[in-house]
Amino acid sequence: MSPLQHLKKEFPMKNIDFTKAVGSGNDFVIIDNRKKICHGNLSRLAEDICDRKNSIGADGMLLLEDSKKGDFKMRIFNPDGSEVDMCGNGARCIAEFACKKRIAGKKMKIDTRAGILEAEVMDNSVRLKMSNPGQIRLRFNLDIGGMEYEVNYINTGVPHVVRFEEDVDRVDVRKFGAIIRYHKEFSPSGTNANFVEVASGHKIRVRTYERGVEDETLACGTGATASAIIASMLKGVKPPVEVITKGQEVLRIYFKIDKVEVKDVYLEGGARLVYEGRKL
Repeated sequence: MSPLQHLKKEFPMKNIDFTKAVGSGNDFVIIDNRKKICHGNLSRLAEDICDRKNSIGADGMLLLEDSKKGDFKMRIFNPDGSEVDMCGNGARCIAEFACKKRIAGKKMKIDTRAGILEAEVMDNSVRLKMSNPGQIRLRFNLDIGGMEYEVNYINTGVPHVVRFEEDVDRVDVRKFGAIIRYHKEFSPSGTNANFVEVASGHKIRVRTYERGVEDETLACGTGATASAIIASMLKGVKPPVEVITKGQEVLRIYFKIDKVEVKDVYLEGGARLVYEGRKL
């Protein structure tokens, strides 16, 4: 039986309407699943939909579903089929979608596995209030390829390692990102890996290896947030922090640091709906 025949057997449903969205370089396939048109093996469906060579292609599949806690629920699946708690740029994209489709107003609450997120759709950007980060570990050594490297760790809805570099353009993100992602220190679930260059007192450059995508992406919202907070703590970078992504788009990170607590965290940047289609 071919992979397509397997998929049709697992998903005996009508064709799936979808919207492709992009948030600062991250691209997503959004499906309105309030009528449960997607069911069964959703991980397998995400693998198929996110396949760039044989299908639509995306950094993730987002399902919009009914919720009793918010305006709607967002479920997030990586290209490898794993379901994750949070995706910053994905949440901004689905907020843009919900507003344009009149599922929610310009201000909305999104129910996620990481908690309730608040989003606001503005004229040229979408701002997302993040949950307060936790599990912060600063300046500890990690064995990478037989050498000790100083890194930092923070959870901004999903886990992130942050390492500072003099020039991020010279970093082999795929190689070192994969080593960090699968390092025994972060097993069994692994982590995302961010390589950060401080550009000025309010600006940083970030390249991110994303867990689940298993490669560098053009942007990562939770990674940009993690990098901005750690850069403020250790390098004196002041919020709001402008984060220049791999795709050269800018994300703005707002937050307050009160002694050891980080609060009032917002992620802001562009989000747009690119096209609509039907998965056969």
